[in-house]
Amino acid sequence: MKTFARLFPVLLLCSVAGLAADAPFASQSAPPAARKGKGGKAAAKQADTKPVVGPHADLPLPSAATTARPQGVAAPAGGERVVLLGNGLAERDVYYGRVETELHLRFPGKKLIVRNMGRPGDTPAFRPHPARVSQWAFPGAEKFRPEYASHNGKGFFPTPDQWLTHLQADTIVAFFGYNESFDGPDRVGNFEAEMDAWVRHALAQAYNGRSAPRLVLVSPIAFEDLSATRDLPDGRRENANLALYAAAIGRVAARHRLTFIDLFAPTKARYERPGRPFTINGFAPTEAGYRELAALLADGVYGAAPAGRSEADAALVNAAVKEKDWLWNNDYNLVNGVHTHGQRYQPYGPQNYPDEVRKTREMMALRDTLIHDVVSGRKRDLAVDDRRTHALPPVPTNFKPGGAMGTIEYRGGREVMADLKMMDGFKLELFASENEFPDLANPVQMSFDNRGRLWVAVMPSYPHWRPGDPKPNDKLLILEDTDGDGRADKQTVFADGLHLPIGFEFAPEGVYVAQEPNLVLLVDENGDDRADRMEMLLHGFDTHDTHHAISAFTSDASGAFYLCEGRFLHSQVETPYGPRRCNDGGVWRFDPKSFRLERYSQADYNNPWGVAFDHWEQCFISDASDGLNWWGLPLSAKMPYGVEIAKTRTFVPKRSRPTSGSEFVSSRHFPDHLQGQFMICNSIGFLGISLASVRDDGAGFLGSLAGDLVSGNNPNYRPVDLEFAPDGSLYFVDWHSALIGHMQHNARDPNRDHDHGRIYRITYPGRPLVKPSKVAGAPIPELLENLKLPEYRTRYRTRRELRGRPAAEVLPAVRAWVASLNPADADYEHHLCEALWATWAQNQPDGGLIAKLLGAQRHEARAAAASVLRFAHDRVPDATALLLRAARDPHPRVRLEATVAASWIDNTDGARIGLEALQSPLDAWSGPVTKQIFEHTLKDDAEALKAAGGVDLAANPGAAAYFAGTYDFPKAPKSEADQSFGPTRPLEGEENRVYRIGKEVYLRDAHCATCHQANGKGLAGVYPPLEKSSWIDDDERLIKIVLKGIWGPMEVNGVTYDPSKGVPPMTGFGGLLNDNEMAAVVSYVRLSFGNNGNLITSEQVRKVRESTKDRINFYTVEEILKEHPLKP
Repeated sequence: MKTFARLFPVLLLCSVAGLAADAPFASQSAPPAARKGKGGKAAAKQADTKPVVGPHADLPLPSAATTARPQGVAAPAGGERVVLLGNGLAERDVYYGRVETELHLRFPGKKLIVRNMGRPGDTPAFRPHPARVSQWAFPGAEKFRPEYASHNGKGFFPTPDQWLTHLQADTIVAFFGYNESFDGPDRVGNFEAEMDAWVRHALAQAYNGRSAPRLVLVSPIAFEDLSATRDLPDGRRENANLALYAAAIGRVAARHRLTFIDLFAPTKARYERPGRPFTINGFAPTEAGYRELAALLADGVYGAAPAGRSEADAALVNAAVKEKDWLWNNDYNLVNGVHTHGQRYQPYGPQNYPDEVRKTREMMALRDTLIHDVVSGRKRDLAVDDRRTHALPPVPTNFKPGGAMGTIEYRGGREVMADLKMMDGFKLELFASENEFPDLANPVQMSFDNRGRLWVAVMPSYPHWRPGDPKPNDKLLILEDTDGDGRADKQTVFADGLHLPIGFEFAPEGVYVAQEPNLVLLVDENGDDRADRMEMLLHGFDTHDTHHAISAFTSDASGAFYLCEGRFLHSQVETPYGPRRCNDGGVWRFDPKSFRLERYSQADYNNPWGVAFDHWEQCFISDASDGLNWWGLPLSAKMPYGVEIAKTRTFVPKRSRPTSGSEFVSSRHFPDHLQGQFMICNSIGFLGISLASVRDDGAGFLGSLAGDLVSGNNPNYRPVDLEFAPDGSLYFVDWHSALIGHMQHNARDPNRDHDHGRIYRITYPGRPLVKPSKVAGAPIPELLENLKLPEYRTRYRTRRELRGRPAAEVLPAVRAWVASLNPADADYEHHLCEALWATWAQNQPDGGLIAKLLGAQRHEARAAAASVLRFAHDRVPDATALLLRAARDPHPRVRLEATVAASWIDNTDGARIGLEALQSPLDAWSGPVTKQIFEHTLKDDAEALKAAGGVDLAANPGAAAYFAGTYDFPKAPKSEADQSFGPTRPLEGEENRVYRIGKEVYLRDAHCATCHQANGKGLAGVYPPLEKSSWIDDDERLIKIVLKGIWGPMEVNGVTYDPSKGVPPMTGFGGLLNDNEMAAVVSYVRLSFGNNGNLITSEQVRKVRESTKDRINFYTVEEILKEHPLKP
């Protein structure tokens, strides 16, 4: 069994982290930006309050420099503190440690202290973080990057200057220019001014407390041409721009007499020499590439290598550096920072995170000593005695067994089955549990491979690693039923030593896995079902919340896969096509063939955790937090940074929340009337899998609830993922944990489970199982015949198998298969779509098939063809003409596909396509997104097209109305959040202002409406209503409940609500809302939903907050009613 903790220790990024307190905190002056809510409307202004800063992040700003440090190249001083800073070129080496290793080997007696503050996507001015209230690196930085004015940071994560002061930086080696180069030649001057402004700012600071730092400016490397073997840019345009930006850096260095290290010229020359590629994708060096860069950088910073190089084992020195950097990532790039530095620090964070941060830093200091001892020859192993570090205090639980809270009792998988109710005719079986397979702990995602084996990602380290514990050992398991009895009897550990693998997807080249903040590829090189190698692919996915990070991977028909990402994350990922950035929830799409990453959908999501495709490859996105489900197409247009697409309407009704894992019924083993229905797992309140029927509605889809496939009342039972097996049965994962609330309990609550997990199998005995088709190793003609089968998952795995076969074999076989198809077959047009998708998967979409399908009888087939053009327009010579044809299609879904595709083309051709679609009526599905496309993405292109005479306004009255400003874009129906449920009496002046603020707070993600619903009605049997509730009539009782939370069985309006169904406590909002916000939201409830109470003042809240300040735990129902009984 190969252990990645041993092979790749620095890749296992862990959570708790921060800084030791050694000086008063100087907070940033910029207030949090008002976040954009649904429909893009600015949220009501919040009252400014001084942030609550944890002692572990209470860091000083630098003093002004009064002396200058020599900037010339010279050997380092003893104990010199070196900080690498800038973009992904710096950050990527934190996983290899090659630059630091080279410095220690060259100067073994200098006891250098090296830290890497690189972050993908950072520029000199723009350095966002979700727990910083400002995204700007220095005063005045905002003028250089106005396109990034949107920011949603909340918390007290230190600023760049605070970090540099904390690290006492003597020498700063700055890496910039790659991301900025995609701005092109027109903005070189802006970049040079931005770089110059940062240099002036940095030279005015005494980060080390004595003098200005030495600054070393580093150019980007050249772009490597790998296009002969990969679908990547050839680098000509990229290098033309990179040369301009490298020269700008050189000019800034010369202006200030700083050291300038030119990596562009030597790497460009290096690419001309034969040998293995220097990069993995044109711009990100391999580890061997970093070995070469390390020598260039060491020469540039400190001069040619001196005599006296260390004779220590270089591999051991590098291993010691990686051990230290692994801990550094728990300090600077920590996982789950929302609890350590962010908006969820209160109320439980103070119980443990200051102590954990202190221990992390002490452990890191011991590794610095380890490096110095190894490189000097005083030590020949990596052993460190961490017993000398701070002992962590025990974390108290807020779960009190007995009484209203009940007890925590874990029963076996078969015993729990007695608590689960099946839809009539279905049978439930236990496939595997932790009893037979102890590694099956906290399973989160599952999938069947091409051989029909079930793979499961388990993460007992959730919610994140704790300093002092053994390194995380999450795993990717393979479970097999070798004797055909329906139960697993064999386990293989494909990979261990992982940390939080909340998403994975198979591909011919390996297994893609989430390893926050990175996307990695696990490769089995010898076919023994154990990963031998981990390739670091993409960096910069935000780690701020471990259950909001990239997750729930699912592929489309091309092999590109989708990665869900939740609220308030600020990801910045560098790609061969430029940086990709976001500052809120959404869905990514990554195409491994081209290394292209795009923000597939940027809308007002809370925490999407499920992407499903229907029979015709339409995409549907499930939002876990609010339990709502969305059709992806109208939410997937290209938008500028910070702009969210206005939602239309859900395509199926909400059953409950929260949800995760979704799938459409596609199995002949299931009854006919269920085929095509949408399934989704629910893990709180309603514990089970619900079904919904789906029908066409204009351009889009609508549905209705159709029943519950399985439901349960065991409070630990948590269905989180599901997938059809090769035999047509349905498998689902049970996370199985008592405490799952991330806001209701401390992340370290001792009652959090790290040991349980189950997998169940659902069959329908009244129908035969499906005979599994051969996929792995099947000949291409047999694979193509598989594409005719009704089962989506069989076709899904078959497509994956075909992607691994040579294009020279697949493409001719597809053409022959198409010629053999019977046009009279009812599924003929779907078979043609499968043929098209097979060519698309080989990165050579068949233009003839696209043209043929655009003339298909079924609008679903025509939409599928247009969708391929959206993603592969650069691979189809006549793509614009074909999309113009789609824009004139009689069906609104096909036209919407063309319009959304136009936004991604994003030029005058795109504008021509989008304007063509305006000739036909829009509906409530297509109107809102089309309006936003022309407001943001295509506005300038449309104007340019018109100015060039490229639009015949006489022949296109829709376009004429658009340019005249009179086009009436249809609006989506009002959601409940947009509707009014009060006030129940007239309000004026200040009362009305408070009411509006209260509504905004009520509707925030993970606040009141998440459970009680926007209409105040709650969810039957799960979340109690606020409508005409007697629980809200006592001022102090209501304030206490909202401040601290509540748990226990309660009766509201004659109905009992019992948390024994796995409902966690109501969150206390005392740490999330200030007194003004608290008073406003309570007042909103008092005057909405048929209630007619008085307003609450902020002074009332302040008094209750003060009187309950020593209470951390929520109230039980008994406690609150003892203090404040309900009126008879």
